Amino acid sequence: MPSKDWRRVPVGLDAGKWVTRGNLKTVLVIVHTVTTGQRLLEAIRLLDSDLRVQTLFTVAEDAFNNGVEEFVQGLGGLLLPWRQAVTERFDLAIAASFGSIHEIHAPLIVMAHGASFNKLVPRPPGRRVAGARGTYGLDAQRLLRDGSVIPDAIVLPHQTDLGRLAIECPQAVPSAEVIGDPIYDRLAVSRDDRALYRRALDVWPRQKLIAVSSTWGTESLFGRGDLVNRLVRELPASEYKVVALLHPNVWYMHGSWQVRAWLADSVRRGLQIVPPNDDWLGVLVAADWVVGDHGSATLYGASIGIPILLARFPADDVAPSSPQGELAAIAPRINRYQRLATQLNRAASTLKPEHYQRVEERITSAPGHFHRNMRRLMYRLMNLRQPASIPVAAPAPMPFLNPYHGG
Repeated sequence: MPSKDWRRVPVGLDAGKWVTRGNLKTVLVIVHTVTTGQRLLEAIRLLDSDLRVQTLFTVAEDAFNNGVEEFVQGLGGLLLPWRQAVTERFDLAIAASFGSIHEIHAPLIVMAHGASFNKLVPRPPGRRVAGARGTYGLDAQRLLRDGSVIPDAIVLPHQTDLGRLAIECPQAVPSAEVIGDPIYDRLAVSRDDRALYRRALDVWPRQKLIAVSSTWGTESLFGRGDLVNRLVRELPASEYKVVALLHPNVWYMHGSWQVRAWLADSVRRGLQIVPPNDDWLGVLVAADWVVGDHGSATLYGASIGIPILLARFPADDVAPSSPQGELAAIAPRINRYQRLATQLNRAASTLKPEHYQRVEERITSAPGHFHRNMRRLMYRLMNLRQPASIPVAAPAPMPFLNPYHGG
């Protein structure tokens, strides 16, 4: 007999007795982390307004599970316990990470949880690595189980990713589809309203906006050094506004209180912080520079032509043939011994449009078409006719940051 925390509605043998709408296609959203959950929203929002589809959520085990249940509850999503999810059958499942997904009974889509496939598979601590390290998300270790490909569809942003996949896991190539990149598409349709995003962030006419982007981990911008504090200490607030974009894993592994405590002095000096559940795309659209590391936000900034300065870049952890590898080859590094204003101005004055064109071209080979391509894939796997409407990328929402508390 199921335990009391199992849901009897809207799935299960006797669910038909209780539901208001029946005979629905069921879609399971497998959320490993807040970051993957945010990425999956780009796909599942394509199911909006379809009265034939019921969307459910479940949390798969991950080292970064902190905050995931609260994230789903904040959406108002119906959350199935994992041990129940693996006993049910669904018409479609979608994930942006790999842990335990082989246990789900459904046609399965796996998509990247960031910009392209850039990071190499981490080295196991204390162990020697046999052979070359694969690219996370394209490697056989994650895509295969007992010799079979786990996902029914692997969503790729770019045609070149097919070639990379063919090298690392040739068995998975028949399951791969080039769909595009949702975040690039949303940034692209937002660029014409850059002045509105700057106004929403209270950037004064003569001020410059610096987006400081940090991924998680000890090799990240925030994990090494005190650059955030240096920026707000060295650059006059009358001329520069500094906004921090920290990876959600930073917040959820250390705690919101601790992150704000670490940055308290910087906030008092004018730093603003984007909270982990808030949309950060508008900050990139408004930015004059991105000071970052090997995280996705830095790469997305480059893809829309923003001058980039790299504060951290652990080359040993990044695939050289990836878009992030392309960026590292051309972006200037922060010099700790030079004035920051000098470095920022040099990066802006020497940037030419063609400098980042190659990076932009590597982000997606289907610009403007992710949402159309993704919906087509989802409905095909559900064996359901698509709605008559044509899905398009939504502009980034206008950002709002509390000037007194940093977000």
